[in-house]
This record gives sequence, structure tokens and C-alpha cells, in this order.
Amino acid sequence: MKQKLFLLVALMACATFSEARIWMPRMFQPGMVLQRGKPIPVWGTADRGEQVVLTFNKKKYTAMAGIDGRWRIDLPAMKAGGPYTLTVGDVTLDNILIGDVWLCSGQSNIDVTVERVYPQYPGEIDADSNDRIRLFRVQTTTDTRGPRDDVRAGEWKTLSKQNAWQFSAVGYFLAKRMFAETKVPQGIICNSLGGTPVEAWVDADSLRQDFPLYYRQTLLYRNDEIVQSQSRADRLMAEGWLQLLNDSDPGVSGGWTTFECDDSQWRRVDQYEPLVPGRQFVGSLWLRQHLHIDAAHAGRPCRLLVGTLYDQDFTYVNGREVGRTYYQYPPRRYAIPAGLLREGDNVLTVRFVNKQGVPHFIKEKPYMLIFDDTHDTLRLSPQWLLHEGTRMPACPQSSQSVQNLPSVLYNAMLHPLAPFALSGVVWYQGESNTGRPDEYGPLLRKLMGGWRQLWNDPALPFVIVQLANYMEPSQQPQESGWAQLREQQRQVAKDDAHAELAVAIDLGETVDIHPLRKKEVAERIALGFDRLVYGNKKVQLSPEVVAAAVDKGRVVLTFDQPLRPGELFEFELAGSNGRFANATATASGRTVTIETQAVPAPQRVRYAWKNNPIRANAYSQGGLPVAPFEWKL
Repeated sequence: MKQKLFLLVALMACATFSEARIWMPRMFQPGMVLQRGKPIPVWGTADRGEQVVLTFNKKKYTAMAGIDGRWRIDLPAMKAGGPYTLTVGDVTLDNILIGDVWLCSGQSNIDVTVERVYPQYPGEIDADSNDRIRLFRVQTTTDTRGPRDDVRAGEWKTLSKQNAWQFSAVGYFLAKRMFAETKVPQGIICNSLGGTPVEAWVDADSLRQDFPLYYRQTLLYRNDEIVQSQSRADRLMAEGWLQLLNDSDPGVSGGWTTFECDDSQWRRVDQYEPLVPGRQFVGSLWLRQHLHIDAAHAGRPCRLLVGTLYDQDFTYVNGREVGRTYYQYPPRRYAIPAGLLREGDNVLTVRFVNKQGVPHFIKEKPYMLIFDDTHDTLRLSPQWLLHEGTRMPACPQSSQSVQNLPSVLYNAMLHPLAPFALSGVVWYQGESNTGRPDEYGPLLRKLMGGWRQLWNDPALPFVIVQLANYMEPSQQPQESGWAQLREQQRQVAKDDAHAELAVAIDLGETVDIHPLRKKEVAERIALGFDRLVYGNKKVQLSPEVVAAAVDKGRVVLTFDQPLRPGELFEFELAGSNGRFANATATASGRTVTIETQAVPAPQRVRYAWKNNPIRANAYSQGGLPVAPFEWKL
């Protein structure tokens, strides 16, 4: 009897062992890039006490799973190379490269895709393919309860036009530039979410002392019932609102999208004038215009560019829907298939749907048809026929978006990545914090400190992208949350020995919070890493003020390098009353001389201190812009 019992226990133990599964986070996949020149952590879980055997590059490593089932093996630092195969238990990962790995994080400007910026660089993107560059996109999600062990999803992909099309444009151009510089494999991890504030990316413990209200907010929302009930209520209200809108909109039931619709009594409007009176319109508007297509272009496929709109649009050509976009920022680039355009009269219809604000077209964006085979273009008229669809009550929603809560993105998207070895971090964020800029610097320092602690790397390099110029220019001095936040970014980078600033004050757009010149941004980021990671002290970054003096009412600034000589704009001086006045400025060598009769005894000087300092023209001789700044004399 004892022998039978022993045999049964032994068989059960064998069965358990044979079913034991070794798990690793989703970052560890075929085709990944591992960091050169540093120990390479590989980790996961297994049965408690199980021996884990890892084979890599013909060498074997072992570890024992702890009481909690966790194990970790640190591979020794290696030179760039590959492809290699990594085996852990019965898991085999092949096509692995050793090179440099960069983490790109922040909000929507780091998330702007290659597809979005394609018109800026079509020839370059069309021809791209490089199996030594690998891309990994962390799928967006949140967690209010605490840090997770794994990301939601993601997959390592080799660089090609298809694989990069919906990937971060900044990450894409950074990888290409660093590969051209180093000739070693490059891995880019994009980990971002549009519209999110900095505090969403900071761990709760880092907030506890200096930001107790944010910390208590993390405690409040750890209750799943609260989060789920709010999310469900928002979803149901949005669905109900849209259903009511569609049911009551006469354009939906009345065929206003069709070619045959009688629009002779519709009101004529200019797309750059107010479409409706007032500062608020909730509901739907319909706009139509007639397009004359000649025989040479009739029936041919083309692209329809309808600029960018506020807010949602549903767009039709001759009654067929050709595209829809659910929020204001993406450019409307819709494909018109062969056979849809007829010779003679055609009708373009745009249905605006707004839950807040006023429907409008964005100026300075392209509005045209492009026939790709010949590159012929037909510009749309700014004149439209308009008919109101239906007005709606505001769509209620909870006052708190889960993705904007403190720590939720750190928990779900950042924490699971560590300690995957990195070469450096790109931080491109801040637009969502311009309403409260004074706290941005301390929060960013918390973020950087917390991430370095998580990776156990106090010297982990960061390049901070300073916010670009945006919104209507002003000729007069302007108090600006955007300018204040740029100054916080500059100060954080200046005070941190392992951080640099990538200045983008000349790469923005007046009408678009997502400027398209991402290759130039990536190049400036790369210069920061040239200095931080590769130790290239010959690299010249954006000029910085190193000294200031006042001489007979004139302010003389000394920079760390020569500037382009000549007259400079967007400099301002203030005296004891704190009121800034425009000042004349001239660059010569490393100095800039500034003066104005309006401020005989200057105490403060600032440069490019506006939402959109469009005339800012202080540059290094190498062509890098001076960062916006304020200096107390």
C-alpha cells in the first residue's frame, strides 16, 4: 500500500513538472534587439524552486525560480552583432540582434505616425527597408491598481514602409539616423499615449511626499468598481448620444449625402469664416460643394485631401462614403476609388459632428484632389453650401479620464518594460500640462528619478524634446503657459548631468499641435545622445547663455558658442515693475546685445517667450536654435 502511494505521488510530481511552464514578458520575442555594452537582464516566472536553463550565443546560464516563482538571468555585456538564438526551457527565440535600444515615450507628438508625416518625406519612406532596425509598439492601456508585470501586447518588427506606417515617426527617424551613425542594430520601443499628462507616467511612491493630492487620487481610483462604472457610463452615454443624433438628423434619413439631393436652397458659406454664429454648436452640420471633373480625369482614382477639421467628419463623394475621422487632429486623406468620379458635375459632402466647440476648417492645410499617376491636382473651393442637421444637448461624461489619472500609464505601460536594457530615453510630452506649468519641472524630475530607479541605472540618459511653437503669433509680449513649460523643460535638462534638451521652437505649426517635421526633431534628439551615450564632446547642441551683464541700460548676454550674426527678434526686457517690452537685439560672435528705451533699468530678459514666437531667429552657426529662456539679471 505504501509503495502504491509513493508511486502515485511520484507520478503526480512528474506530471506537475512536465506541465510546468516558463513565462517571459512580451518584450522577449523573436526579432528583438538587446542592448550592447551592458549586462542584459532576462527574466520571467516558473514553478517555485524550478531550475531555469537559458542558452544564448552557445553559452549556458542557469537560475532558480524563487518562492514567488520569479527568476532572472543577467547575460554579460556583449558587442553588437547577431542574429542569435535564445532558448529558455522549451521556448526558443531566434533572429535576435545585439545593438542599441531606445525608449520613446510621452504623448501624441511622439506618437505621430510615419503615415501622418509621409507627405514631408515621400521619397525617403517609399524606399525604406532595413532588417537591422527593429520596432516595438507598446499597446496602450491603463491600470489604476498598481504596477503590472507585462505589457498588454506588442511585437518586434523589422523596419519597412509597411511596418513603420503606423509607428512613431520620431522613433523611425531616430533609428535610421543612429544606424547610419553607428552601423549597429537599432531597437526602438515606442511607449506613448496622446493627450496624457506627465503625472500619468510617474509612479505613485514618487508622488507621495511632494504631490500628496495626486497620490491620494491614485488611492481613490484603485477601486475597480469606481473605474468600471465611470467607464461604462461614459460608453453608454456616448452610444446613446450618437444614436439620438442619427435618429433625429434629417440629413441621415433625407439622403443629403447623395448626388441627387437638392441643395439649391442651402446657405452659402466660406470655410474660413464662422460657419455658425456663437462659440458653441453641439450636433451636426452638413456641407456640400460641386466639383467639375473633365473627361481626362473622370473615372480615375485619386486622393481627397480635406485639410483638418473640428471635430468629427463623415465624408462622401457622389453619395459614397470615402472616409471618416473621429477627432480633430488627423489630416483627412481619403482615397477615391476608380470609377467614382464622373465627367462633369460631382458632389463632395462633409457631415460635421461636434460634441463641443464650433465646427470649422483649419487654415493652412491642403484642400484638393490629387491624381497620383500624373500628380495633377484640383483645388477645392473655400465656398460651400451649408445646412444644419440637428442640434443636440451636450453629451455628459465623467469629469475624469482614466488615462489622465496619476500613475496609471506608469503602472500599465512603463513598469512592465523594466529592466529591459536601454541605451537612452526620449521624453516628448508637455502639451497636456501647459495649463499648470509651474509643477511640470518637479514632476518631470520625479519621473526621471523614478524611471532610473526602476532600471537601477542612475545615469540612464534622457533627451527632453522642448515644446514646439504653436497657435496664433503675437507681436507683443505675452504671458504663456507654453513658454513657462518650455522653461521648466530647459531647466530640468540643464540641471541634470545625464539629460539634454532637443529644441523644437522653429519646427512647429501655427494651426497644428502636431507639427510634421519629425525627422528634424529626431536629428536633434540624436545629437543629444551623441553627447550623452557616445561621449562625443565635439557635438554642438543648441546655444546656451553662460553669462549676463548690464551696461548703461543695455543687456549683454554671452553664449557658450558663436551665433549667426545680425539683428535678432523676440527678445524682451523688464524692469522693476515686471512688465516686459519688446527690445532690439544684435548678435556678434558669442554675445547678444539687447536694449529698449521702454526699460531703462532692465532686471530680466527673456527670449521667444510666447505660444508661437514665429520671428525667433537666434541660431548657432551650425543651424541649431537657441532655446526659449528667461534670465534674471
